[in-house]
Amino acid sequence: MYGVIERIEPQKTDMHRFLELVKLMEEKKASDLHLRVPSSPVLRVDGILQLVQDIPPITATDMELLLESIVTQEQMDNFNASPELDFAYDISELARLRVSAMRQRGTISLCFRRIPKDIPSIESLGLPPICKTAILKPRGLILVTGPTGSGKSTTVAAMIDYLNENMARNVITIEDPIEYLYSNKKCLIAQRDLGYDTESFDTALVHALRHDPDVIVVGEMRDVNTISTAIRAAETGHLVISTLHTVDVAQTIDRIIDVFSPDQQQQIRLQLSQVIEAVISQTLLPRIDGGRVGAFEVMIANPAVRSLIRDKKAFELPNIMQVNSNIGMQTLDSALSKLVASGIVSQEEAMMKSSNPEHLKRLLEY
Repeated sequence: MYGVIERIEPQKTDMHRFLELVKLMEEKKASDLHLRVPSSPVLRVDGILQLVQDIPPITATDMELLLESIVTQEQMDNFNASPELDFAYDISELARLRVSAMRQRGTISLCFRRIPKDIPSIESLGLPPICKTAILKPRGLILVTGPTGSGKSTTVAAMIDYLNENMARNVITIEDPIEYLYSNKKCLIAQRDLGYDTESFDTALVHALRHDPDVIVVGEMRDVNTISTAIRAAETGHLVISTLHTVDVAQTIDRIIDVFSPDQQQQIRLQLSQVIEAVISQTLLPRIDGGRVGAFEVMIANPAVRSLIRDKKAFELPNIMQVNSNIGMQTLDSALSKLVASGIVSQEEAMMKSSNPEHLKRLLEY
């Protein structure tokens, strides 16, 4: 089931053992560390789960003590009242972690997502060129989508850091929790942590509009209130960037529309068609030579795109993206076929990520 990592010495204190695991995460460039009763620790490296040997199975007591040592009393009270908790945890000079705690079968389960201290550049991530041009726009809505663990937060961070280096803008982020930490370069940046700095994405968005922002970053568009407020913010002359857990452009547009009641949907289609600037849908695949690489579907708003959104024809967007590759649009299948043709990923991995494997197969044969 798992790969195996032989590394950690047994018989250390819970906190000492935890710090050793975090060091191992950094060394292996693992994206996640899973601690769950009654298993030994498990790392996710390049998308693959790997069991850490030489540590005995974690007990319920181990988990209780570890969680108590890394949370505040307020966080512990919140967790006891509602057995889910998300927060960021900093280990000075070692790592910054996004922590997700939950209860399973009466015990605590913890997942630690590693957040690199340095924000990667757009170039180093191999992001499409629209990431540079879209983030410099004065207004509109930019969406970065993909499944959990596909690197959406990292893409958004790279875009904001590029803006920070090139334009003087007032930026307000609303995150759950705060992941990458920004320092002011050319931009003035405020970062708000959901649950600690603000009660909800929707409430924070409303108040952000009163804080003279140029750019608003919404960690995730989760509900109808947040989506409607984000669209209104884009309509009133702000640049809004957010994420959604959708796998492609067409599904993204439909998901946004479908959260509204039927009597509201036509109005939302009209508003969305006017404010949308770009949708970047991404997924990560294992490279043949090790590591992972991103594949990106890119939609850039033009008159044809806006017309399809307005006329309930999101299913035709892939056709528009195919015939407008000269301006930077790209379907996911096109991106996957290029990765396979370049010998970067295997055909089998590409097929598993495709929304239309038969179409991808035809592209590869062509």
